[in-house]
Amino acid sequence: MAVRHHLIRRPPHAVWAVLADPVRYGEWVVGPSESTPLDQAWPEVGSRIRYTVRLGPWSADGVTTVRHSETGRELELEASFKPLGTARIFLQLRPWGEETFVVCDEHPLRGPGGALHNATTEALLQLRHRGMLARLARVVEPAIPDASPDSRCCRRRTGA
Repeated sequence: MAVRHHLIRRPPHAVWAVLADPVRYGEWVVGPSESTPLDQAWPEVGSRIRYTVRLGPWSADGVTTVRHSETGRELELEASFKPLGTARIFLQLRPWGEETFVVCDEHPLRGPGGALHNATTEALLQLRHRGMLARLARVVEPAIPDASPDSRCCRRRTGA
């Protein structure tokens, strides 16, 4: 099971604001290039978004459904992408002083992705989570003063 964590230098309500915006899904999730709400209730249980994955000229759509939601604390999703099946993605936000400790736990649930799950795909999920949590942090923390006492500059989003 691919579990990864990341400390985001913003309070949980700021992280939740991004998670609760279905249009921003494609900004922080690795893979989708865009997302569209299918229901007006995101992130209520049962609400869905459609997302598009693009690789060069090829594109395909998938649907993500909220399976569990505790406002400001937990979001559990089932992402369905027809060629691979479905995956469970669980995001937990824990207050860490003035910051947020985010835990991401993902594993294949149904279809070929689950049947073919092994150590190699687990390693790929770890890389995906590293990128996804870093992207989430970049979306939530656009410009934060450096915490070091000698610093006179700010850490800014660089796109790299």
